[in-house]
Amino acid sequence: MRRSALLFFLLTLSHLLLAQQGSIGGKVTDKKTGEGVIGATVLVTGTTQAAPVDVEGNYDLKLDPGTYSITMTYIGYKPLNFNGIVVRAEAKTTLNGVMEENAQNLKEVVVTGQKQTGTEVALIQDLKRSEVVVSGISNDQIVKSLDRDAAEVVKRIPGVTVQSNNFIVIRGLAERYNTVLLNDALTPSAEVDTRSFSFDILPSSVIDRVLIFKSGSPELPGEMGGGVVKVYTKNSVLDNSTTLSLSSWARHGTTFNNFLSSNRSKTDWLGYDNGPRQLPTSGSVEEIGTRLPNSWEPRTVRSRPDMRLSLGLNRKFEIGSKYLSNVTSLSYSNTQERYNIVRQRIDLYQEETQARSVRYDYNDDRSLAATRLGIIHNWQLRLNNRNRLEFRNFFNQYGTDEVVYRTGVLNTQEQERDEYATHYQSRSIYSGQLQGTHEVGKQEHTTLSWAGGYNYVFRDEPDYRRYQNQRIAGTTDPFRVNIVASPNQFDASRFYSNLKEDTYMASGQWERRWAGRDTLSANKYKLRIGFYTEQKDRTLANRYFSYVSDANTDPSLLNSTLTVGQLFSAANIGPRGFKLAEATLPQDRYEAANTLVAGYVGAVAPISDKFNVSGGVRVEYNRKTLLNGDGINYKEIRTIPMPSFNAAYNFNERSLLRLGGSVTVNRPEFREVANYVFYDFSANTGVQGNDSLKTATIYNGDLRYEFYPTRSEVISVGVFYKHFRDAIEQTILPLGSESINVSYANAPTAYDYGVEVEVRKSLAQASQNAFLQRLNFVMNASYIKSEVNLRDDERQILKRPLQGQSPYVFNVGTFYQDDERHWQVSAQYNVVGPRILLVGDRSNNFSVIERPRNIIDLSVTKGLGQHLEIKAGIQDLLNQPVRQSWDLNRDNKITDGTPEADTHFGRYRRGSYSTLGLTYRF
Repeated sequence: MRRSALLFFLLTLSHLLLAQQGSIGGKVTDKKTGEGVIGATVLVTGTTQAAPVDVEGNYDLKLDPGTYSITMTYIGYKPLNFNGIVVRAEAKTTLNGVMEENAQNLKEVVVTGQKQTGTEVALIQDLKRSEVVVSGISNDQIVKSLDRDAAEVVKRIPGVTVQSNNFIVIRGLAERYNTVLLNDALTPSAEVDTRSFSFDILPSSVIDRVLIFKSGSPELPGEMGGGVVKVYTKNSVLDNSTTLSLSSWARHGTTFNNFLSSNRSKTDWLGYDNGPRQLPTSGSVEEIGTRLPNSWEPRTVRSRPDMRLSLGLNRKFEIGSKYLSNVTSLSYSNTQERYNIVRQRIDLYQEETQARSVRYDYNDDRSLAATRLGIIHNWQLRLNNRNRLEFRNFFNQYGTDEVVYRTGVLNTQEQERDEYATHYQSRSIYSGQLQGTHEVGKQEHTTLSWAGGYNYVFRDEPDYRRYQNQRIAGTTDPFRVNIVASPNQFDASRFYSNLKEDTYMASGQWERRWAGRDTLSANKYKLRIGFYTEQKDRTLANRYFSYVSDANTDPSLLNSTLTVGQLFSAANIGPRGFKLAEATLPQDRYEAANTLVAGYVGAVAPISDKFNVSGGVRVEYNRKTLLNGDGINYKEIRTIPMPSFNAAYNFNERSLLRLGGSVTVNRPEFREVANYVFYDFSANTGVQGNDSLKTATIYNGDLRYEFYPTRSEVISVGVFYKHFRDAIEQTILPLGSESINVSYANAPTAYDYGVEVEVRKSLAQASQNAFLQRLNFVMNASYIKSEVNLRDDERQILKRPLQGQSPYVFNVGTFYQDDERHWQVSAQYNVVGPRILLVGDRSNNFSVIERPRNIIDLSVTKGLGQHLEIKAGIQDLLNQPVRQSWDLNRDNKITDGTPEADTHFGRYRRGSYSTLGLTYRF
């Protein structure tokens, strides 16, 4: 009893003694800039009692009651001394300090360590010091959201939108106009029909920061229209750490409901097929037809919650004077979604009577299961302060299993449909780079950097099965599988495709610096000379077959009402039954190569304290060839000089004005010039290349004002203009088939201009309220206008926006962070204006316009102790439908309440997405 009372007394006394402490707090700012002096120290003079200054310039020094002498100190600044500062019990004494640079002793200070580039403060400072117009997002902001992959991350950046849930659009320009680099190396594309890097394959947990360069410079790739996207994965290590995250996701309308699935292989859970779907490599076509699995109809299973797992390992090693660090990340996801898509094809429309002719009216039940396995394995070796090596590796295995169940009516043939398509794809992507940075010479005025890289892509589409099952509309007759005499991609068809691509890269840069106004690196004159070379080789092999009938086929089978599985059983494949016939054409396979050699010279001139200019010229030689079964059907060799100029005028340390101008290009991709036709059952669309495409030339101009209230805040307003020659777009072909056929074409001239606004604001200094001080806001908005001017062609819509362009983009997010109580809350809103999905004409086809939808994401994170964190949230709270409508009156817009607003090239709701997850940091 006495021991308990004594313990209680000691605890109470210690609590009272602690409660009697007071504190000195305030803000330490730079006299010249007014910004917080990050890293300064506030201490009791002559003692070790001290407090650091945080990223906002604030400090809090707890002391016993009494009178103190206080010193504020930092390298390169004159120390500040205060005497007679009184501290009272349970009270805070405010003491602010304004520090002044020590001009007499000011020299460049070299600090050896690991620069943390993923913080919001580091990102803002990089944007401020940039020589070109650039926007970005940091890991600090990424972790506050529910964004799962890079596609969701980048849509938070000004002027950026996302198409098809993975391809990005910058400043209203389609994905093909944007170049993507992963850790400063050009990324591979696993997409057959588009050049863009598929952002959804890169999990957000491994991203350090994303930068989007919107004006050109000699060091950046010359192929850009909207911008150059640089995605950096984590590479820096401060401490050894291990992080394990596990989350479960539920999608409204999918989870715990019925789900359609093909007959899966044992390795589907790893993202690839281990053989059951593959085409046999031996035997005649007819023999192969007897050995293929009879797996036309899918299985119905119960959808389970999605699972996402990630493991992060950070390690550092000190070997004598050398520093070695490793960042390894393993991520895995297994997801499912099912939704209905309404599809229509409008042939004719009379605006006076509002009468329209509907070719088909379908309802597609789409199920999509996706498995992704990703590995990041990065090493950094710092030999000394002058030499650094980096070895980065990225591997992604991605498999999708898609089932589409189509019902509806084909009015032109008075047919009712009831049919399936099963489509499995797997993609293997590897990207590796070895990079070195070296300071040359005793005075460290010269930097030599180099890099070598290799990309590998393999895409497998085994046994894409499609058939047409029909009966006379309006009857109750049984459905019959359509059997043809000649094979095609529609009827009882099986499609196989393999794509393989190897890319080898090398680059180097020599930079020489001369002292300018002083010896600080930011104020030095710089000369850069560099090169980039790339060799890309691709092979594509498509094969497609159909089960067909001939003169020997039993007539009873042709009139049979058997299901597709019964009809193509082993007993019905043979001399008296159906035979497998191949319809592959010579142009359905090709070998292609692209050689790119670039050299550049650039310079940076800090002319005065306020004015800085940079620029130079980049020359790119490019040779693209494509060889198919018909011989060489495409060859383009061009050497293009691309000058660029950038200037910045600093009104003061907080605000500046940027100006940029450049010439860039946009080259056709292999798929766009490969003249074969692929039928996509899911979109009911055929895609065909155009071997007459030409490289587009783009003239770019930028002007932007930037204001930095603090080191972690920015407000910017910018305008831009782009002029195109031979812009490349995707257009609808004037064919009369049931499906829509699209191809690619050059538009003679086009322009694109707009306004961008970005605000990143904290309320830490705006209020004394503790709640408000923990709030941060991010807002960005873009208004864009574009127009394509075509030749006087009676078939073309002569003036319209660029394909894929949105007239406006708006993002806003608010973030609440309480580090003491380990709470983090975010709410984010996004809307994208209408955009032309497919370009029509004035005679046969209407354009397709995708309409706006409002998206709201909410997330809450709570830390439990030092190691455990729980996260919950919901994405796409409103679950508004995706609406893709036909532009019936060809005015390039869709007005609510009109007949065209009720037409649907595609209309569906993907469903709100909820999550609950745990993260444990060892």
